[in-house]
Amino acid sequence: MSRTRIQASGSLLAPDGSLAAVGWSPHPLLDCNLERARFYPLLFRWLQFLRVKRWDYYALFTPRRFFSATIAHLGYAGNIFVYTLDWETKELHEEGVIIPLGRGVRLPRNSQEGESRYEDRRIRLVFRAEAGFRHLQVDWPAFHNGRGIHADIRLECPPEHESMTIVIPIGKRRFYYNRKINCLPASGWLRYGREEEELRPDQTLGSLDWGRGIWEYRSFWNWASASGFLPDGRRIGLNLGCGFGDTSAATENCLVLEGKVHKLGVVHFDYRSDDFMQPWRFTDDEGRLDLTLMPFKERVARTNLGILFSEVHQMFGHYEGRVVADDGEILSVRGLIGFAEEHRARW
Repeated sequence: MSRTRIQASGSLLAPDGSLAAVGWSPHPLLDCNLERARFYPLLFRWLQFLRVKRWDYYALFTPRRFFSATIAHLGYAGNIFVYTLDWETKELHEEGVIIPLGRGVRLPRNSQEGESRYEDRRIRLVFRAEAGFRHLQVDWPAFHNGRGIHADIRLECPPEHESMTIVIPIGKRRFYYNRKINCLPASGWLRYGREEEELRPDQTLGSLDWGRGIWEYRSFWNWASASGFLPDGRRIGLNLGCGFGDTSAATENCLVLEGKVHKLGVVHFDYRSDDFMQPWRFTDDEGRLDLTLMPFKERVARTNLGILFSEVHQMFGHYEGRVVADDGEILSVRGLIGFAEEHRARW
């Protein structure tokens, strides 16, 4: 249960629009041929492009702050947003732009190569997947009333670095194809106002949430993630999620240790939706995971454009507890900074 592994390369969608494979893999194997999607009757098929969702969400954990930049195309709108959180002061600032019909938003077909881009007179975001690394460039001079935010970042992503890649059905004709990569060593620089931070790979790790799919109009999910270091210097990451789709063949739950994925089964999110600042607890059905997130900052992001609605409660905090690797090693987690979220959407 929840452990079906995709072994062979091929197409995501069969000629009739159904999923050609369902499950998970530590590397992306399927070509994201969204042009074969067939979830509307023939008469309305020309409207399908309005329902296809695609995004690249990058996150960075530096010694000083959290930084995130996203390029998304939601079918009837593009969504570009950047936010940053200072660990010491807890100052959080976020800005976003909605682009009707996603004009000017470019996103590649697959996660292994290509360029994601959006730029206009105000902002410029460019994400390139190149051989062995990913290059991120962000320029937003007017961010935070002219304070400005700029970045030029290189994330090391060699071919052997594993990721959590899943394909799950949502109903009969909808689906989610997702790749999450944790613990990518970062170099380069990040400047926010007058504060410039040089990024070193032994101190700063990045991650990518690459999503493509077709959801039901009303959606709900939980997601938790972290990328950091153990006391012995090894890189450790977490990716946990639940809430939508048929996950009987595959969940996205895993431990990432030194670039290797250790697959977990079903994980339970235990938290209070009436008080998100209370501790969040995460346990699994196999006794390999027992973690608590102690939140110290809540990010609330709301978008309400009538037919398009989204509300995210993203909690930043410290993970405490234990997780067991595939070889039986018990890893003690203490003070690992990460986040967990609840997301409700009409989209």
